[in-house]
Amino acid sequence: MALTYFQVAAEDHEWWWRSFLCGGSTGLFIYAYYLYYYYARSDMSGFMQTSFFFGYMACICYGFFLMLGTVGFRASLFFVRHIYKSIKCE
Repeated sequence: MALTYFQVAAEDHEWWWRSFLCGGSTGLFIYAYYLYYYYARSDMSGFMQTSFFFGYMACICYGFFLMLGTVGFRASLFFVRHIYKSIKCE
């Protein structure tokens, strides 16, 4: 919320992309963990196992990216609307 406030205060009118990407970047960290898990912990080998594992994990992480990005955007949108609603113009 603080980053959104600073972006709005600096009259940066593209705050919505940053709020979406900040929330969605968690999906990238999850995919990085899957890379670590595949090479360090699993005993999988072969082309088919590798392609299925990384393909399915990419779909799951993309879903997390969209879901958490939407949550970040909606929270920032609620915050910005609350800020502008409390401003009194006379």
